[in-house]
Formats: sequence, structure tokens, C-alpha cells
Amino acid sequence: MARVLKNKELVNTRLATSYGGWVYCDKCNENIGYLCYSTYDKLELRYKCNCGSEGRALLDFEDSKMGKKCDDELILIKNRLCCPSDNEPLITILDKKVSSYNLNITCKSCENIYKKEK
Repeated sequence: MARVLKNKELVNTRLATSYGGWVYCDKCNENIGYLCYSTYDKLELRYKCNCGSEGRALLDFEDSKMGKKCDDELILIKNRLCCPSDNEPLITILDKKVSSYNLNITCKSCENIYKKEK
């Protein structure tokens, strides 16, 4: 079942579909990552692409939960940042395509808010 977006703010960023899939820098059209459709509840991403463009994405849904702060780290499985509770992939950030990023992502299943910076 498709989810209904409550907030969708994209700055210098575009997605392959409405709320997931490949993530692109609007300035250089480079693929900077992949957002898993069904495993996240809220995304806040700020990044600086290697082309110099600064991008931002905020996405959440009508049925999104508040989320719980946690100190756990996302785990890396292959190139995917995954929830440590169930190993479900949440997002992939292609480190070689961005010079820096700040990520807050809420896992839909455990409702933990994970933070990561580069």
C-alpha cells in the first residue's frame, strides 16, 4: 500500500520516485544515494555534493510515528546503512559522490531515530 506524504521538501535534490529510490543532485545530475521505500518513517538529509551544490531532503508521512532518540549507530551491510535492530536497509549514501552529509533517519519498524555525519 502506498504511503501518503505529509512533508516533502527537496532542495537541489530529486528522487527517482515520490518518496524513495535513487537520490540525485539537481545541479550535476549525479546519483548520490538510494533511499529504501518501505523501511524509513522520516528522513532529514543535508549534503554537499562534490560539484559544490548543497542539497537537502525532508520527507515524512501522514502515518509517521514521533520516533525515539537513540545512541545506536547504523550498521553498514554492503554499501547500505541499516537498522541495527533488524538489519533492514534504510539508505545508501555514496560517500565518493558527496564531500559531507548530515543524516537523521527514523526506522519504520523500531521507531528509533539514527544520526550519521560525514
